[in-house]
Amino acid sequence: MVEVLFDDIFRVEKLNPDDKKLFEKDINSELYPLKVGQKFALLLVPTLNPDGTPDTGYYGQGNRQSLADNFEYVMYGKLYRISEDSGREKAEITISFGGLLMLLKGDHSHCNKFELDQRLFLLMRKV
Repeated sequence: MVEVLFDDIFRVEKLNPDDKKLFEKDINSELYPLKVGQKFALLLVPTLNPDGTPDTGYYGQGNRQSLADNFEYVMYGKLYRISEDSGREKAEITISFGGLLMLLKGDHSHCNKFELDQRLFLLMRKV
């Protein structure tokens, strides 16, 4: 089973349903248009292999099963910044997906599974 590092549902207004995490993400709106008020599920995982085996860094669209099969929009990127504010109980994670950036702000407990320079897949689908 793949280790899910982050799994949540967001509204395009950027706050998730429990209002505890702030999410900002650049996407290719020509390929994956989203409208204000629309909800989407977002998953961050280190591999697309359903059994959790590490990714080789090469993806071939063969006949094998993939986590991407259940999502509409998939990107591959690198976590390049983890900022933890010692004065507050907040943390920020910044990931680059080939120049499209993602900023995830939230409680420290949401950030303890992430590592600097970690390679990640972002998977999205509309709900």
